[in-house]
Amino acid sequence: MSVVEAAKQLYENELRRKLEPDCLGKYLAIEPETKAHFLGDTFIAVALAARDACHGKKAFVLRIGHDAAFHIGGMS
Repeated sequence: MSVVEAAKQLYENELRRKLEPDCLGKYLAIEPETKAHFLGDTFIAVALAARDACHGKKAFVLRIGHDAAFHIGGMS
């Protein structure tokens, strides 16, 4: 299973119910192997926290309550 798939599965199974009520719009980095996760107001803050704490392990960043961390472009 890829890091993305494992992180999304961890989010769905263990973190969504805990975080969505109070953390909509915040960013969440998940390192699925250790289940470490980092919550913050910006993408860069959680990405750096995960990098520093997880010693080279890959993490996945998502935005709570959104389909994607970023939306590029707009509706025409």
